[in-house]
Amino acid sequence: PVSLLFAVGQCGNQVGCRFWDLALREHAAVNKKGIYDEALSSFFRNVDTRSGGDGPDIYKGKICSLKARALLIDMEEGVVNEILQGPLRDVFDSKQLITDVSGSGNNWAVGHKLYGCQYRENIVEKLRKTAEHCDCLQCFFIIHSMGGGTGSGLGTFVLNLLEDEFPEVYRFVTSVYPSGEDDVITSPYNSVLAMKELNEHADCVLPIENESLFDIVNKIHQMINSGKLGSTVKQNSLVTSSAGGTKTVQEKPFDAMNNIVANLLLNLTSSARFEGSLNMDLNEISMNLVPFPRLHYLVSSLTPLYTLADVNVPSRRLDQMFSDAFSRDHQLIQADPKHSLYLACALLVRGNVQVSDLRRNIERLKPSLHFVSWNQEGWKTGLCSVPPVGHSHSLLALANNTCVKPTFIELKDRFMKLYKKKAHLHHYLHIDGMEQSCFSEAMMSLSDLIEEYNELDATKGGPRIDPSRLKIAV
Repeated sequence: PVSLLFAVGQCGNQVGCRFWDLALREHAAVNKKGIYDEALSSFFRNVDTRSGGDGPDIYKGKICSLKARALLIDMEEGVVNEILQGPLRDVFDSKQLITDVSGSGNNWAVGHKLYGCQYRENIVEKLRKTAEHCDCLQCFFIIHSMGGGTGSGLGTFVLNLLEDEFPEVYRFVTSVYPSGEDDVITSPYNSVLAMKELNEHADCVLPIENESLFDIVNKIHQMINSGKLGSTVKQNSLVTSSAGGTKTVQEKPFDAMNNIVANLLLNLTSSARFEGSLNMDLNEISMNLVPFPRLHYLVSSLTPLYTLADVNVPSRRLDQMFSDAFSRDHQLIQADPKHSLYLACALLVRGNVQVSDLRRNIERLKPSLHFVSWNQEGWKTGLCSVPPVGHSHSLLALANNTCVKPTFIELKDRFMKLYKKKAHLHHYLHIDGMEQSCFSEAMMSLSDLIEEYNELDATKGGPRIDPSRLKIAV
């Protein structure tokens, strides 16, 4: 089964760039002979370029030229051009790029309504072309941010298109949420308008907060500087950006932050890319972790966090790694799942770990976690035998947990502050097809979502009440 990745907007393309880079490094570390194998085929095509241009795909034998199964979309050319001038330039060809020059001006309506209409045909055509190369298309990944214009507006437009064109293929969305101190004044509008689309058209959303990423990067830096991680930061360390030398981080923390998101995606897709004794299909995540269609927001936590740091650090003990995954410090949003209610939880483990290790740790942690009464056994596990480069094992936990609620409440509050004053609305309303009702509907959609989480939270700690059965008149 193969997956197609859509990077939309500046943030989406920067994260996508890190993902492709790390994925290729990971495959190179395992696949020493340069043979095109099943693992590579999940995200890359092997193209015969000798005939010039886009030659036929080669399924067996040596790697000729790898092309990512992806579309890069941005309404400013900057980031995509950087990728095309960088080490990944050969992984993409012009048929996979859609760019404009003017950007969306941090305006969801420009991305969604204006560029959406303008580029619809182009996106559909490139989507179909890319999908034609997939013999068994299993999953779409969209990477975007919520706060700007292109990522939020055009990103959710692409999500709707995917549902129209390929309704049966799962849609996984990785959404980066802005922090309270965001420099985009209108980011609460963009985020809430995008949320309505995610509520209605995504199968699974992995919300990630800039603030959490920033805290994690700072933590790693403190540890490096305090000497706790040993003095050995590798020369071309990823946490110190691709240039090496720790100085660049102060100016550009985004590289390290994007690496964390890329690592999340690497771990999420490891079962699709490598062998494992207990491989987890991506579709199974949605199947097992989303009991109600709208409550499809999964909180992710990663351990070790230093896979991205390339720091020579002794591996965390196995049991410690499981404990970490449930601690506040390892969550990719500002949340504490331990004190909220679990609907379900998935553990994706990589490396030399046994099923018995997984079971033992689940039994050990279970008493301290609150699960809904009707899904006490709501654990899903996956084991992939290939660990991240330089580590013996890693763990990604995905929790469907009511702890996402505060993130949404804070977003709603920030939206209301602007909306009460009707501040900046005119920028949106002069775009064709954008009505004020779009704002009130998006607001309602978010309020309903928060209410659904409230109803679940109200059941926490109560007696186990089985849902009432239908009474059938005899």
